[in-house]
Amino acid sequence: MSKKSYKYILFDLDGTLVDSAEGITRSVEYSLEHFGIYPADRDELTCFIGPPLIDSFMRYCGFGREKAGEAVDVYRRRYATVGVHENRAYPGITELLRRLTDDGRICCVATSKPEVFANIVVDDMGYRPYLKHVFGAELDDAEGRKHKQRLEKAEVIAYALESLGIKDKAEVLMVGDRRHDIEGARANGIDSCGVLFGFGSKEELETAGASFIIETPEEIFGIIK
Repeated sequence: MSKKSYKYILFDLDGTLVDSAEGITRSVEYSLEHFGIYPADRDELTCFIGPPLIDSFMRYCGFGREKAGEAVDVYRRRYATVGVHENRAYPGITELLRRLTDDGRICCVATSKPEVFANIVVDDMGYRPYLKHVFGAELDDAEGRKHKQRLEKAEVIAYALESLGIKDKAEVLMVGDRRHDIEGARANGIDSCGVLFGFGSKEELETAGASFIIETPEEIFGIIK
């Protein structure tokens, strides 16, 4: 594994900086029950972690766009007050962010989660001192019923690159656990690092074309210089 010099590190949030399974799956369960759907096992709902919610309700539940938008609204009744706080830190993440910051790297979040919720999670977890910016989806866009901007991961990454004034994309690394992170990075011409401690599989990350794949947070130092 050859090392590269990255000045900017963009991190996905759910499944990369935090284990958000409880808050997201409980809120999805709450939404589905509104429609008379009762999942046998909440673990089956981890597929909702990462991609835009409206896409997941359409893909996994067969909802049309309007019904999926309603499902997102119901989901947020619980998530906005309870689920957003139901997160666990992955071991080693705080130390990783501290070391990167001390080394002069500019760390940011790039997530498909609405920015307002992403900021709450970052503050809850104590990550704020190590993150230059938090880039996320717009709340209305995540509902999928208004102008579609900054919903897909590629759009969030593009927004981050523009906001940071990136001139040399070779200085940027996107770190995430799902194919959307890897595909979004490729769409924007930047390298990507897939992590195996989140919710995606090695096969998923390899198929998406990850530049690197790591099993633990500290392994990131094996690919940057």
